[in-house]
Amino acid sequence: MLKSIRPSLTLAAAFALLTALPAAAQQIPPLQEGAFWQQEVDSNSLPPVQQRLPENPVVVDMSAKGREFGTPGGTLSTMVTRSKDIRQMVVYGYARLIGYDENYNLVADILESFENEDNRVFTLRLRKGHRWSDGAPFTSEDFRYWWEDVANNELLSPAGPPDFLRAGGELPEVSFPDEHTVVYSWKNPNPNFLQSLAQARPPFIYRPSHFLKHYHGDYAEADALAEIVADNRVKSWASLHNKRDNMYKFDNHELPTLQPWINSSAGKKIRHLFVRNPYYHRIDSKGVQLPYIDVVEMEIVAPGLVAAKSNAGESDLQGRGLDFRDISILRKGESEGGNYVTLLWRTGVASQIAIYPNLNVADDVWRSVLRDVRVRRALSLAIDRATINKALYFKLAKPGAMSVLPSSPFFDENNRAAWSDFDPEQANRLLDEAGLDKRRPDGIRLLPDGRPMELVIETAGERQEVENALQIVTDTWREVGVKLVMRPLDRDILRNRVYSGNSMAAVWFGWDNGIPQVYTSPDYIAPRQQEFFAWPKWGQHFQTNGDAGEAPDMPEPQRLMELAEIWDSAETDEQREAAWREMLAIHADQVYGIGILNEAPQPIVVSKRLRNVPEAGMWAWDPGAHFGVHRPDEFFFADAGDG
Repeated sequence: MLKSIRPSLTLAAAFALLTALPAAAQQIPPLQEGAFWQQEVDSNSLPPVQQRLPENPVVVDMSAKGREFGTPGGTLSTMVTRSKDIRQMVVYGYARLIGYDENYNLVADILESFENEDNRVFTLRLRKGHRWSDGAPFTSEDFRYWWEDVANNELLSPAGPPDFLRAGGELPEVSFPDEHTVVYSWKNPNPNFLQSLAQARPPFIYRPSHFLKHYHGDYAEADALAEIVADNRVKSWASLHNKRDNMYKFDNHELPTLQPWINSSAGKKIRHLFVRNPYYHRIDSKGVQLPYIDVVEMEIVAPGLVAAKSNAGESDLQGRGLDFRDISILRKGESEGGNYVTLLWRTGVASQIAIYPNLNVADDVWRSVLRDVRVRRALSLAIDRATINKALYFKLAKPGAMSVLPSSPFFDENNRAAWSDFDPEQANRLLDEAGLDKRRPDGIRLLPDGRPMELVIETAGERQEVENALQIVTDTWREVGVKLVMRPLDRDILRNRVYSGNSMAAVWFGWDNGIPQVYTSPDYIAPRQQEFFAWPKWGQHFQTNGDAGEAPDMPEPQRLMELAEIWDSAETDEQREAAWREMLAIHADQVYGIGILNEAPQPIVVSKRLRNVPEAGMWAWDPGAHFGVHRPDEFFFADAGDG
């Protein structure tokens, strides 16, 4: 059965690009050939494992990590709710040039090593003998191709290289001294560079050049390329190249990868299969090539079915699509003989639920009202967080304003407490002081133009806990004369309405990274990102270098921009920490995002057969990549070797 889902690895493709075997001096354990690819090795369709690994692979000592050595084999089942979410295999696989370890320290992964000179010059050293999943060498040519032929090609990248590569507004000098060395050099410090490489959605500053050159106008034979363009019904070679170049989307099964599992399913399906990468660069200290698990089966299901199907034992590992409210049904299934356990992990977001008044809303009257900090403070004070915590989270979450979490060195209890007490009396007083002292007979306040103060809050309609929390907020806001109107939307429609200024306010999680460290860029708490729903047009203005959006025109957001620039150019950790603390204090005082509570547990369903999954983990998008930082390539089934 497994034979039919394996990618085709021809003898010519596998051997033609091989270099010398690892040097005898390399201190790595004797390598063991796994059963999954044994047939291909025996038929000479695939080189033996000794020739597939880098000279100096990553060697993982499971005992030192407090984990068990695993047995290769088995198929892991999991679920997502949208076809495009097969990209989670890149998130969970978490093969990065540089990644976070279990203690959230930055360490070399795909890279053999890296050097950082004053945050200005970064030398990246590749592993000799490392190969793409199709056996082609992974070298500095793959970095050069991306930099010169993709990022700086106007047809492929009209906006040029990504923003994280700009320091002081300038792009780096990039050089390639040899096939295993890449150097990025800036005149100004770029302290965000290494962290960016470790993101859940990595920037991919390299490409499989041997594959993509076949679709590039500067490399492919013109007539042959024109024929391929016509066959694919696209307008140009650039469109075809971008269609083939989906490193993050992971939907092109022909595109070589460095991730632990390869997409072996073509086209859109209900079930996608991902098989182990025969050239993956990590082994355990007994010489077994990772990942331990042979196949990942990812099923696409309706959002409302994830908990029920997990309860029925149809997922071996599940976090995505599960909410706190699902714990009871999961625990019930567990107690009734379900072959799984339900773990409760900490969450890494700054707030489980946050309301974002849109300071860039197109409605001039609402824009003026929401820009008055007294209004934002009043809305926060009129939320009964204790009741929400009791009703929805059984008092297991932490009520409070949006703030970083205690595991961050910047945590300040005063920030979490700011404007977060339930105080309708003070809320009423602040709204009166803001000039909203006129009311209808039913008690709803009137806006300056006479319209009722009906604040429409739009949601993605994906989390029942959000709707339940807003029902409670509706009651307490009415007590202070504000009518809350909830409008569930599709996620993409919600974003587009916020970005265009049509949304008055929206609900989302708090900051994805609630555990920032001194090396973490504060970009996401400055008006630099359109994705922050409180100031989409300010963020757009920064992201487009002023070509779109609006420049910040309020003193505190302008100060946030200044502090972000101070962090960018800081020479010491003390300077960076000072910038972070002042920015967080501004957010606490100005209430740009009205946090309700944080640290709500995340249910994680784990098969009783699955090993090495942390009992107490952190569920965080960035840093962490959800399961990624916990290294699923080290998970294994206890019965994998049976039979």
